[in-house]
Amino acid sequence: MVVPTYDEADNIVPLLRRLRAAQPDVDVLVVDDGSPDGTGALAEQYAASDSAVSVLHRTEKQGLGAAYLHGFRVALERGYDVVGEMDADGSHQPEQLGRLLEALPGADLVIGSRWVPGGSIVNWPRHRELLSRGGNLYTRTLLGIGVRDATAGFRLFRRETLERIHLEETASLGYVFQTDLAHRTLRAGLRVREVPIEFVERVRGESKMSRAVATESLRRITAWGIEERAQQLRRAVRRLRAPGTAPRDRTLGRT
Repeated sequence: MVVPTYDEADNIVPLLRRLRAAQPDVDVLVVDDGSPDGTGALAEQYAASDSAVSVLHRTEKQGLGAAYLHGFRVALERGYDVVGEMDADGSHQPEQLGRLLEALPGADLVIGSRWVPGGSIVNWPRHRELLSRGGNLYTRTLLGIGVRDATAGFRLFRRETLERIHLEETASLGYVFQTDLAHRTLRAGLRVREVPIEFVERVRGESKMSRAVATESLRRITAWGIEERAQQLRRAVRRLRAPGTAPRDRTLGRT
């Protein structure tokens, strides 16, 4: 599991303990973006006593997507066949990782979803729920995808999935990175499964979500949607121009 961190000193060790207890066979890579509060050092101290945990230290904060991309590349270089992701603040409950693992057979990407039947949220204000639901509806409509929670960050990827969706071409560095990868997976003709999870609002530390993050997501998804529609139009035009596709003469009595 790749776990990106920035100023999560209050959360990282409790999360690692829970994750290792819930799934002892799962290795963990903490990717710290140079947290000034010492998150990286705390993770390193924990890793010193647990060989299944390692820490990747980055020198500066470059966005959630950049941290995940770096972590994914390292996991692939180390030869892992399945690479997961989850938040460091406890919102994604390690005890529910088993649900994603059970859904992996027959899927190329498994998403722990808040918005499928059985999924839920805990301690979210109403306006944030509406923002998330509305954002996902906008994404489904504009991109033409069926994923109910495209912004979710609790996931398992098969190695082959990450290799086929061209991570090196990913330009989105913020939270819209999650939508980007789900969209790329579907465009590659791969299988996405969503399983219900209970998402719990953090109890310690501050959320990294901001107006700028939301604005980036809206702008990029709108651009992708426009490009998707343009590609559909170009495909339709090519079909009409292709030999043998001219409309038949339907005049009655013509021989």
